[in-house]
Amino acid sequence: MNIYLIFVIILFILAISDLVVGVSNDAANFLNSAIGSKVAPFRVILAVAGLGVLVGATFSSGMMEIARSGIFHPDKFYFSEIMIIFLAVMITDIILLDTFNTFGLPTSTTVSIVFELLGAAVAISLIKISKTSEGFSDIAGYINSTKALAIISGILLSVVIAFTAGMIVQFFTRLVFSFNYQRYMKYFGALWGGLAITAIIYFMIVKGAKGASFMNEESLTWFRENTLKLLLYSFVSIALVLQLLISFFRINILRIIVLVGTFSLAMAFAGNDLVNFIGVPLAGFESFREALSAPGFNPDTYTMEALSEPVKTPTYFLMLAGFIMVATLFFSKKARSVSQTEIGLARQDAGTERFASSRISRTVVRGSLGASKLFNRIVPLKVIKFVDKRFDPRIFNKKTKNKNDSTSFDQLRASVNMFVASILIATATSLKLPLSTTYVTFMVAMGTSFADGAWGRESAVFRITGVTTVIGGWFFTALIAFTVSSIVALFLNWGGLIAIITAMALAVFLVIKTNFIHKKRLLVQNKKDELDDKETLNGENVMQKCSSSITKVANTVSKLYFSAILSLIREDRKKMKKVIKNVNELNKDAKELKYNIYPILKKLEEDSIETGPFYVQILDYIREMAHCLRYISDSIYEYIDNNHPPLIPAQVKDLHELNESMNNFFDEIFRISKTKKFNEINNLISQQQEILDHISKIKKRHIKFIKSELVGTRNSLMYLNLLSESKNLVLHTINMLKSHRDFILSNKSQKMTDQFSKIEMT
Repeated sequence: MNIYLIFVIILFILAISDLVVGVSNDAANFLNSAIGSKVAPFRVILAVAGLGVLVGATFSSGMMEIARSGIFHPDKFYFSEIMIIFLAVMITDIILLDTFNTFGLPTSTTVSIVFELLGAAVAISLIKISKTSEGFSDIAGYINSTKALAIISGILLSVVIAFTAGMIVQFFTRLVFSFNYQRYMKYFGALWGGLAITAIIYFMIVKGAKGASFMNEESLTWFRENTLKLLLYSFVSIALVLQLLISFFRINILRIIVLVGTFSLAMAFAGNDLVNFIGVPLAGFESFREALSAPGFNPDTYTMEALSEPVKTPTYFLMLAGFIMVATLFFSKKARSVSQTEIGLARQDAGTERFASSRISRTVVRGSLGASKLFNRIVPLKVIKFVDKRFDPRIFNKKTKNKNDSTSFDQLRASVNMFVASILIATATSLKLPLSTTYVTFMVAMGTSFADGAWGRESAVFRITGVTTVIGGWFFTALIAFTVSSIVALFLNWGGLIAIITAMALAVFLVIKTNFIHKKRLLVQNKKDELDDKETLNGENVMQKCSSSITKVANTVSKLYFSAILSLIREDRKKMKKVIKNVNELNKDAKELKYNIYPILKKLEEDSIETGPFYVQILDYIREMAHCLRYISDSIYEYIDNNHPPLIPAQVKDLHELNESMNNFFDEIFRISKTKKFNEINNLISQQQEILDHISKIKKRHIKFIKSELVGTRNSLMYLNLLSESKNLVLHTINMLKSHRDFILSNKSQKMTDQFSKIEMT
């Protein structure tokens, strides 16, 4: 039994890891509405959610049966086989969820655990069948296939229903309140708040109380018999309280609704999805306890009928799991990455999009535009104008700009997200319909954003691609979970303890590896966020950003150009490959700087508007410099990679001299840009002309080499391209510095003009 005690310990270690990676993925379900609308400081939102998780953790006991007997028939398996199934499931779940977290994609922990159980159970069943006279058709006696099919149908239904419900409710809510919703709150706010919070209370009763480890049958019966009365009293009393808060205390009740919804969804998550993380280890622990009490126990002959019996999980187990989940909420960076995916797809304004357009998204948008034109012909013009006025987001955009925050959507939409998700999950649960809280909350958020016009022609193709990618990932989850869990179960059954240790070592390695990948992605994201400041931008801080960008680009271009030439001379393919990688990063950064022109210019203060055109010009030249460097590095790498003849000595000498001149030139660019001594530009122009003359002489010498047949076609194509792009690089660089000078002088001139205007006014 010692080896099986080790298995149980391993299961609990895996349970802790699974809690961490699972919460990191599912946290998006209950945090996104509050974070996206910024109803409270981030720590307050986490505290409310954490309290909901702790309360919900005690409600999980009644949900644990899915891991024990929901997917397979435990009486058909021996103790040793059950332990292999559980270990395979936990190892697969950690790897799968951690991978999704790393790339910031929300997925369903319910679907993953169900199909992992299904995959591992099928693998072990096939092994059992192969050792007997049974046929493969007899696998139905081992597997509860009805449950898996019900979950698949639940996915399809929940996706469509949640999106449609969110879209319809948001449309009529916005029609009533408009984007200037504060104006109408004093009239309809209390009724809306009463309805929303009552729905959330109903959700908490249905999802929470009936599964609580401390609830008895008498209390549950009372709840069932008095549900309608309880909801009616709740609506009336809550509406009256909210009306008092609005009328006498001027309190924003939408904040209350969203925070209550955050608490309820966090509670439901812990109550419903905790089974996904600790249900399997607890089932393994129960199996081990049963085995210890069995007389004459043999792990290869003892069947597990005991797992079919209902069991109440000890509350202290649930509370411990709850504390681990709360700690993960506060410290997991991957949880925030998953949240940002949904918030980015739902945000009201356009901007940098994570997902590219696809053929599917373009087709959908074209079809929608055609349907919209037909709709506009049928509906009266007055109705269209009225609706357009109610859905005009300029009020939201103006308030967001004036408050200098980065709210992704307003609090009215956040409250709709909470209200609709709660009522859908509660209704489905009361009707015993299978669904995923992830699918419901995500698709409701997508439906409300669509109804709010967030998917305009500026961003629709990107948002649709994002949504289809996430939905595709859900089905991909089921396929991968089933396949990988089957393979792991077969491997563990074949290799025993050594295979288990190997599989765990692989899981640890992959988790560590994905952490490095995630850190790298965060660094890239932080770079993207540098120009998306929360404060109001003016000439001064745009000037600082501009100077910083120029000095950074000048330094980077100088180093990469120098390395590329040396790699060519030395035929160093490995070094050139690194140069290519860094050049591609430079091009991405330059593209990102250019893409951020719109939000930067939009946020510029009116008195600094003169600085805008120069800033645009500078970014154009930075982009061109990055292009020149890419053309140079690509041609050099291709030349080296194809093992073409080395450069002749005369070419090596010329390139060494050119490289030295270019290096000195960029050093001067860097110094002048940093010190802002623009009066020295004339000396730099003379230096530029010397480089251009040098390039011209090198070209003439190369033509002589061609006539003398000292160089071949490939050498000539690469070499002449290098010289031409070097010339362009120098020209674009000096133009960038001139634009920087004009940018600085324009900003100073604007300040002086403003000062004189103030003096005249006084």
